[in-house]
Amino acid sequence: MAVTRSNRDHTTALLAGTALACIGAVAAALVSQHVFDMQPCPWCVLQRVIFLAISLACGLGLLWRSRVGRLISTALALLLAASGIAAALWQHFQAAASASCNLTLADRIVSGFLQLDSLLPDVFSPRASCADAAVNLLGVPYDFWSLALFVAIDGVLTLVLISTLRRA
Repeated sequence: MAVTRSNRDHTTALLAGTALACIGAVAAALVSQHVFDMQPCPWCVLQRVIFLAISLACGLGLLWRSRVGRLISTALALLLAASGIAAALWQHFQAAASASCNLTLADRIVSGFLQLDSLLPDVFSPRASCADAAVNLLGVPYDFWSLALFVAIDGVLTLVLISTLRRA
C-alpha cells in the first residue's frame, strides 16, 4: 500500500487534535477549580499531569515525523492514556471512598517525585480529599468525564498507530 500525503496529513491532524483535547481538558479542570471552586484531589491532579504528558508525546510525534518517531511517540501516548484510564477508574472506585488521599500513589508522584505542587501550585496542588473532590458535572461523576476522554484518546491513538504501522 502506497503512502499518500493524505495518510500523513490524517495522522498529523489526529495527533494535533489529541494534543489540543488534552490541553483543553486541563484548561476545563482549571476553570472548574478557579471559577466554580471544584477543588482537585491528588488523583485529579495526577490526571492533569497525564493529559499534559500525552499532549507532549503527541507534540513529539508532530515534530519527529519519521515512521519510527511516530511509532515511539504514539506508543508512549498510548501508555499514558492507559495510565489515565487506570487513574480515573482508581479515583472513582477506590480513592473517592477514602477520607484521605495523602501519601497515595498519586500524591507521591505529583508532590514527591515530580514536585509539581511546589512549581505550579495553582495548577498542580491538590486542595481537597478524594471524598470531597467526588463531584458531578451535568449528573455524571467528574472522574468519568476524564475517563471518557482518556478512552477516546486511546481510540484515536490506536488509529494513529495502525496507520503508522501500515506505512511502507
